[in-house]
Amino acid sequence: MNGDRPAGVCAVIDPEQGDHGTMEVHGTLDTASFHRALHRVAEIRPAARHPGPRLVRHGPDLHTVELPGGDGAPAPAAVGLLADLLTAAPQSCPDAGPAAAPAGPPCRTLPRTEPVTPLQQQRLADALTWPDHQVEQVLWRWYGPLDTARLEAAWHAVATRESVLRTAFVWDPRPRAVVFDRGVTDVVRHPHGTAIRRAELPARERARAFDLRRPAAVRLALLDSGPHDEAAPFTDVLLTYHRALLDSWSVRLLMRECCRAYLADGALPGGERRPDLGDCARRLGTQDPGPAHDFWRGPLHRPAAPGPHPARPAGGGTGVLRAALPPARSTRLAHWAARWGVAESSVLQAVWALLLYRARDTAPAGATVGFGLDFPGRGLLLEGIEGVPGPFEKALPVTVALDPALDLPHLLRTLRDLVMDLSAYEWTTAGTPATGAGPGPRAGGLLAFDCGPRPETAYGGELAAHGIRIEEQEAAGAPAGYALRLRAGHDTRRGLVLTCAYDRDLVDDGTARTLLAHTVRLLRLLPATAGATTTVGDVLALMPHAATPRVPDGPPAWDAAPLVPLRGAPAPARATVCLLDAPGAPHTGQQEQEQELVRHYRGPEALTALRLTAGRQAAHTDALTRLARSSGRLVLGGYSGAGALACELARQITGPGVRPPLVVVGGAGDDPDGPRSLARALQRASASAART
Repeated sequence: MNGDRPAGVCAVIDPEQGDHGTMEVHGTLDTASFHRALHRVAEIRPAARHPGPRLVRHGPDLHTVELPGGDGAPAPAAVGLLADLLTAAPQSCPDAGPAAAPAGPPCRTLPRTEPVTPLQQQRLADALTWPDHQVEQVLWRWYGPLDTARLEAAWHAVATRESVLRTAFVWDPRPRAVVFDRGVTDVVRHPHGTAIRRAELPARERARAFDLRRPAAVRLALLDSGPHDEAAPFTDVLLTYHRALLDSWSVRLLMRECCRAYLADGALPGGERRPDLGDCARRLGTQDPGPAHDFWRGPLHRPAAPGPHPARPAGGGTGVLRAALPPARSTRLAHWAARWGVAESSVLQAVWALLLYRARDTAPAGATVGFGLDFPGRGLLLEGIEGVPGPFEKALPVTVALDPALDLPHLLRTLRDLVMDLSAYEWTTAGTPATGAGPGPRAGGLLAFDCGPRPETAYGGELAAHGIRIEEQEAAGAPAGYALRLRAGHDTRRGLVLTCAYDRDLVDDGTARTLLAHTVRLLRLLPATAGATTTVGDVLALMPHAATPRVPDGPPAWDAAPLVPLRGAPAPARATVCLLDAPGAPHTGQQEQEQELVRHYRGPEALTALRLTAGRQAAHTDALTRLARSSGRLVLGGYSGAGALACELARQITGPGVRPPLVVVGGAGDDPDGPRSLARALQRASASAART
């Protein structure tokens, strides 16, 4: 994050040297960069005080940093954070502009540090194991002329106004948000005739992993239509974003602001929006969690029994299916729902609960079924929160008791009232089963009903005056950690569109197709057949006699061994090297980077990698402790960004019979010279460890 360090700078931290340890820095380092990094550490960790830090120059490419701990005690994570800042590649600083080369000018100002919300912490932790869970997409179809330069200027204006588009994360070792002065305007246009097919664009953009250490967790991809696609030419505008910073409501807000700026020749009046996500995080920190915890511990919110974990079918990846009710049928459904005092969303929830009940095959007995339901998450009492882009949308658990004698209107009103009760606590996160933080499984699938501001509604008339019309096409994304996600929303003609995204490792295509068909069938039939005396049993009788497939739980907990051997020791050695992933770094190409590092490593030591997994901190430290006791001194190493975590793990495993490990930080995985640079630094540190 420091931004003005050339690539290839490496740091070696030895807790046993000096009063409280030293850090050797290999590579070019000037005094101004060192003091800026110290300033950053003080901003990010105000409680970490290092009296009298001293930089000793031994040559143009070798320095020693002496860092005594504050109050007579070392502060290992802060030392690791300093190593991350000193070794960060220049391109991690966007202040030089999106086109800056790696050797661009230094950061002019230090980014401000903001707290992160509990939901952000959970999603960042989940991304360690399942990065695909946290990537979402929304697609708009833009009819009429589209000026790419004007759109880029409009998006840049939005990024100037919205701090979330200039936000990245730093780990110390827990994540903290940092807001830069400038963001990265990632807009790429693919003209018709390129090798990219329309059906392939979403998967192609999802495959471009996000680097959360840089403020570029949202991007736009444009794909022009061909002469035979439709009568009128159009451009698909695909917005891909990370759920640690945005949600579906937020991207519609941003697209609305982008349309506003586009109409104003790429400009937006006013300064930065307030309140922003940092204000919301601070407000959340003042909330009393007691009533919410009592609510979630109540008997009505115990998770339903888990579903099965089927054998993993062939194929993998994410499947997407769509179905729609035409506008006339959608209007009829809305009027029928209003007859019972509920909205269409309650009908969809009731239909899904009925399918889950039928799949359990418990008739005529009663049963409790449960599923996840997406909430906007903006129930926090903060003026203007409806207009703040951020990651607020979250899944909360819905459980309801069913039996064949229960009348349908009563079920609809029960679900309506339950959702209203849940909405009072939609700002909560920790401890709720459906968020992955509590004991409950991600069972029964996930339902979502799209809401939020629509750009085509806000600026449709003004765009039409310029010969432009936009329509939202889809908002599918991934199942977000569930086996299956069913999202409903209205198209521009008010037809109800259902999009089913499912994990092909858990749900096969036939199961997803059957569940979607049953859902649409009931939504079509209920307005014409169901009345005040219709029961659950009556509705189930409307369905085909074929069995309704079960909805399995989401992916099981990751139980693989934390340590993965990369290379054995070709000769007797007095040290062992363990590699750590830099939190927030993209997982794309991780194995290739490790293989490249192994190829460049010339020492006799064994090489091992630690796979970080959410919720398995104890397993991480136990595995490292055993490794540290097995063969000589342990060396923990990783690319820039892993320093704070490595120092914290080193502190945790140091004890009787375990020497403090050396920590090596340097380079970047996406730098062509990164693996070789880190391999050399690890080799020097291992040789030093063998001599001591």
